[in-house]
Amino acid sequence: MSHAVGDMLPPFTIESVSPHAMQQWAVFLADPNPIHLDVEVVKAKGLGDRVINQGPINVAYMMNMLMRAFPGGRIKAMDSRFLDNVYGGDRAVVTGKIAAIEGNAVTCEFSLDVDGRGTVNSGTATVEI
Repeated sequence: MSHAVGDMLPPFTIESVSPHAMQQWAVFLADPNPIHLDVEVVKAKGLGDRVINQGPINVAYMMNMLMRAFPGGRIKAMDSRFLDNVYGGDRAVVTGKIAAIEGNAVTCEFSLDVDGRGTVNSGTATVEI
């Protein structure tokens, strides 16, 4: 498969971010922060009215988009910036494009967007293909 600078990558869509998955990830990540588990805590802290997705899950969404775009590839480097929260029930879409190609290394720019609120995370990654 050939790639070119400017090529758009196939999007990775999460139709509805799962609060149940947040509970499972809380165990896996050893992250008992109640903002991921208890909507009443989120409300009390003034952070909204739905549980908040863990940051590593958001990063995993972006990694999934990259790995689907480059099957068999390996993420060599990745940098992202958290801009806003992702909440239970959000529809989230990761999009990306090729920014540079050097040998077998493809550098991509990507963003994680939530319907109705725009970009909540953005960054770059280099994938060896």
